[in-house]
Amino acid sequence: MMQKILSPMRRAIQQFDMISPGDRIAIGISGGKDSMALLAAMARYQKFSPIPFELEAITLDAGLKGMDFSPIADYCRRINVPYTIKKSAIAKVVFDIRQEKNPCALCARMRRGALHNLSKELGCNKIALGHHSDDVVETFFLSLLYESRINTFMPVTYLDRKKITLIRPLVFVKEKDIIFDKTCRHLPLIQSTCPADGHTKRQTVKNMLEQLKKEIPDLNPRIMSAIQNKNQMRLWF
Repeated sequence: MMQKILSPMRRAIQQFDMISPGDRIAIGISGGKDSMALLAAMARYQKFSPIPFELEAITLDAGLKGMDFSPIADYCRRINVPYTIKKSAIAKVVFDIRQEKNPCALCARMRRGALHNLSKELGCNKIALGHHSDDVVETFFLSLLYESRINTFMPVTYLDRKKITLIRPLVFVKEKDIIFDKTCRHLPLIQSTCPADGHTKRQTVKNMLEQLKKEIPDLNPRIMSAIQNKNQMRLWF
């Protein structure tokens, strides 16, 4: 169970030295399939990892109406992972006060800052995020098409100002392997009520890539290889 997730996750953890003895790792939980898959996989990996580490699941409640995280709290109790939810007024600021026409950028900045602060409050030195390999490719094209630069996120990023490290253990995991995994299908998922959900630049890029894959089925593996190839883009060191 979860072999197509655990195996590439373990490879990423080892290849990029994501975990050190005694780490206290906060797992950012949005309630979507990716963060929940990461939580389930990290809880299982913790049991056989040669390196001892602690886990803390955390959710930043942005204040969107209709978001009930109690099923996640129940799941965390079942797998013995502490779970903390922090309420915020991010949705009110973004949609009511600022009335942003393009709310995603401001919302993302505010959520990141609040997530980092909450992790520090809980004594965590690392934050694990649920970005998978498809996210890597989509972010690459977002940067290329909308920012005129060749860039994507790193598997490991140290935030000097916050003194905290971001890790992305699922960078080698394919989205379809999360979607079709039997264990992941039974995880409690929380449907986002964000009014911008499904109407973002990322969704536009995702749709574009789906069309390209009809002509180039192995598009994502090719882009991932280019990102990692030291003789080409060398985005990951």
